This record gives sequence, structure tokens and C-alpha cells, in this order.
Amino acid sequence: MISALLFAASVASTHHLPPVNQWSGKSTNFFQPHNPLATQFERSLGVDTFSYDATLDYLNQLQAKSNGQFQVIDIGQSDAGKPIPMVIAAQGGKLSNSKPTILLQAGIHAGEIDGNDAVLMMLRDIVQGKRNDILSRVNLLFVPILNVDGHENSSPYNRINQRGPNNMGFRTNGRNLNLNRDYTKLETPGVRAVIAIINKYKPDLYVDLHVTDGADYQYDITYGFSPEFASSSPQIAKVLSQKISPIIDQKLANYGHIPGPLTFVMNKRDLKQGLAGWVATPKFSNGWGDLANVPTILLENHSLKPYKQRVLGTYVFVDGIIDAMHLHYKPLRRAAQLESEVRPRELIVKRGYSKKPNHIDFKGIKYEKFISKLSGQQEVRYTGEPELIKDLPIYWQKEALATVKVPTAYYLPKSYASVAAKLQQHGIKLERVYGKVSNLKQIEFVNYKFDSEPFEGAMRVAVEPKYVDIPDKKLTEYYKVSTAQPRGKLAVHLLQPEAEDSFLRWGYFNTSFQRTEYVENYALIPFINKLFEQEPQLKAEFEAKLKAEPEFSASAKARLNWLYQKTPYYDGGYLKYPVLIEY
Repeated sequence: MISALLFAASVASTHHLPPVNQWSGKSTNFFQPHNPLATQFERSLGVDTFSYDATLDYLNQLQAKSNGQFQVIDIGQSDAGKPIPMVIAAQGGKLSNSKPTILLQAGIHAGEIDGNDAVLMMLRDIVQGKRNDILSRVNLLFVPILNVDGHENSSPYNRINQRGPNNMGFRTNGRNLNLNRDYTKLETPGVRAVIAIINKYKPDLYVDLHVTDGADYQYDITYGFSPEFASSSPQIAKVLSQKISPIIDQKLANYGHIPGPLTFVMNKRDLKQGLAGWVATPKFSNGWGDLANVPTILLENHSLKPYKQRVLGTYVFVDGIIDAMHLHYKPLRRAAQLESEVRPRELIVKRGYSKKPNHIDFKGIKYEKFISKLSGQQEVRYTGEPELIKDLPIYWQKEALATVKVPTAYYLPKSYASVAAKLQQHGIKLERVYGKVSNLKQIEFVNYKFDSEPFEGAMRVAVEPKYVDIPDKKLTEYYKVSTAQPRGKLAVHLLQPEAEDSFLRWGYFNTSFQRTEYVENYALIPFINKLFEQEPQLKAEFEAKLKAEPEFSASAKARLNWLYQKTPYYDGGYLKYPVLIEY
């Protein structure tokens, strides 16, 4: 009989994962286990990572030895009150606008901590004079552990489908919120801190370092950004694609890594049915960056590759970014400026997968199909043998499911102060309103549906809108949110109810779905009888509805509710979006 301890040890191993091929790339030259400033990752020969406290101690050591080039600051506090550190690394200790500034962020999903170990090694190499080239070419901002509370909730059992490190942090924070679903609602202190840093330092490139899940394939380092054909900032996407990516890919290949496209699979039990070309919405870091005119790259290392290989690949990936940004930051900076000045007439606010795929050659891993007695369905078993899959279909999210005309402005009632504060945190400007405003519309909700279970702590709601003209109105009790501002595209996605990650979808206007004034039948019935005398056409409409709709005729509640809506006493805010829209 196997003891509980031995059973736990066997489960915590990686025997249940697909076989992995031996790897030895040139990037092993960066690995220095005998260096006096070796990281825990290096001392453990590539299987462990620093704790939070050990990370802070190591950062302080680096700062003390950096001759003023490093400054460690706190950018906020976690929900549990722990400081969220950031390193400012610049030649001479001062950020220079004549160099590109790169923001590197690790540990937003705390179990995906490759970026912390890789960049700490790079900072160590700078301190020791082995990489003097880096700060002569770029400024670095580095957040080593964004999800501090999740990082401290570590266990060998947090990620069943990932090879290392031995102890992995938890995906969500102490409130069980996923930080990389929080870039619109800004409910986590970590993401609020990052947005504040972006607004303050205005980095030329924002890099979010992750580890992916999903199928097995040969690529160990995959990354991506909103593709040009689906980007709200296509000029930025073009520079990332044509100038930045080729240099990163070449550097990774030179050091023995296999860079690949950031894609997912349509069917996890049969990869050959096609890849899913995902386009991030603004609740994700890269989706937010696309709308905020902040060039953003999302790294997703392959979870089934050994931890040592992934961390060293991340070192090379960041090194490639530094090379590319040194050469091409000016066109990227120009593209970001131009996108901040663009005023689109329409925006796609919801996408679906195209039924017509593109095709790519994909470096996959062979797999066998079998019927599992456990699941009762077909499953796959990866063999570890490389396979080039020719002309694999990839279905991009090209289909526009909802497109909206970009308004001149939105008008937010001042009573929604929390929403106003979130807009300002996003870098969106609010203005005072003077006098009457013309060409206004209000959205009425014809239909609405709440999700059946919570997502990220919210009961999300989808609506079917109806746009109604309203008379010129004096709006001195409103904030004006003009779309003619650098973050205007983002404002549309936050304030347009149809948008996938709008404030309405997240539940910030749920009071619109509750009726707060009611009527007693003893008051309603005589009032309606008198109203019918004054408005015989209303009486005729009611009688026609009784004849045409048997269910309506049979329901006293439906009849009286319909009649109540025809009175001036009816709740004027019920099923109406309180944000007014100017076109």
C-alpha cells in the first residue's frame, strides 16, 4: 500500500506530462550557478524560483551594487498589504527620452514566473558589467512579481500541466481575481498600479511575460500582439510585425530556441482541426494596450518545456526586444503618436471566429487518439516526436459581431463617481459641461440577460440596445467624455454597452435593471379609465393588444404593467442606460 506522502510525491512529479525532448541551446551560456550573485533559479540548477521576500532581498543587493543605475520603488500594495516592487534601470540613474523605455512585467499570473528569474539574471549581468550594452541602448522598468499575493500562495500542485518551477504561485490573487482579466474594471491594486506606471512613464513598449497552457508543439517561446488586420491601432501593429518581431525571432533561433506564433487550438483533443487566432479584448493587457495606443507584446512560454529552457528563452526574448527597440523605437514611437491622433468613425466592439481560415505550416508534436475510459470520449496522447503540419488552418477572430459608430462624446452622470474615477485611472479625460447639448441619444434596453454564474466576481450582463432621440438637454450634472482624445478608442469600449468589456457588461450600471417605483391597482385603474377618455387611441391600442396576444390577455400582471408604462408616473430610469450619447 502506497503511503499518502509517497503518493503525493508521485503526483507532484511530471510523469503524467507528455515526453519532452532533451534541449541544450547557446542560451545556457547565461546560466551561472556559481556566480556569487546567482539567483535561486541558477543555484537550484534550473528548477526553483525566488520567494517574494527573497526577491526583495535580491533586488536590494542589485540596487546596492548598481552604482546608482538601479532604483527599487514600490508602485502599490497588494490586497494583503504587501508592497509591489518595480526596478527603474537607467544609465546614470536617469531615464533618457533619447532611448526607448521598455516596461517588463512578470508574475501577473504568479505561477507563470519565468520572467522574474530571467530578468533578474539580466539585471545581475548589468551590475557585474557583463552587459554594459543594455543601459547604453534602452531604459528598463521591471515589475518582477505583479500578483504578490498569488505568488505567496505557492505549491507544487498549483499547475498540473506545467513543468516547473518546483513551487508555483497561484493564478489569481488573494480575492481570487485574475489580474489579466482586470484591465477594464481595474478592481485589483496590481493592475491599477501598472496603468498608473504606464500613464506616468509612457513606455515605448509594454511586455507582459506569461506561460501558456493548451496543446503540445515544438515552439518553446511564443508571443504575439493584436494583428494588423484586427488591431484598433494598426500602425503600431505594423511596426511590431515588420520591425520588431524579425529581430526577436532571429535572436531566439540563434540561441537554440524555437519562436512561434501566439495561437490556441480550436479543439484541444485534435489540434489538426485548426488553430484559434485570438484577438484580445481590453480586459487583457495586450487588448488594453491596443486600444490605449500603448505598443504591447504578450509572451507565452510553452508550459510543457522544462523550466530552465523557458527561463533562458525568456532572457533571449527580452534581449531580442532590447536589440529591436534600440534600432526601431523611433518608428514605433511615431506610430503610437499617430494612433493617439486617429479618430475612427466606427469601431468593432465584439468579434467572432471567421469561418474561412488562413493556413500556416506549424511545428507540431505527433499525437495518438484514443478513447479514455475516464472521460468516455476521444482524448489525445502526445508522443514527443516532432511533426511539421503543412497548411494547418488558423481561424482568426475576423468576424465583426458588433460594430458601433463612434460618438462625439458620452455624458456620464456625476452620481456615478466610481465610474468617473475609473475613467481617469485609465488616462481618459473628463470635462465640465456648459449649457444645453444637442443631437443626444439615450439607449433603452429592449432585452437583457445576466450570466448564469459569476466571472471575475461579476454577474456580467448583455443587452439588446435601442437608440432613442431625446430633446436638447442641459447637462451641468454630467461629465463629458470626448472621444477626440488620445484614449478615445478605449473610452468607446468602456462606455458603449455593446462592447465585450464595457463597464455596463461588468455590472457598473446594474441599477438600470431594477424598477424602484411601483403602483397600487386601486390608484392605477381609475387613472387609466380617465386616461382612456382623454386618449381614445391608447384605449384602442390596449384592446387590439388583448385580441392579438392571448398570453397578454390572460395575465393581469402583464396588462396592468403595460398600462402603468403608459402613465407619466412610470419609473423613467428603468431599462435605460444613464450615460447619454452625442453624435
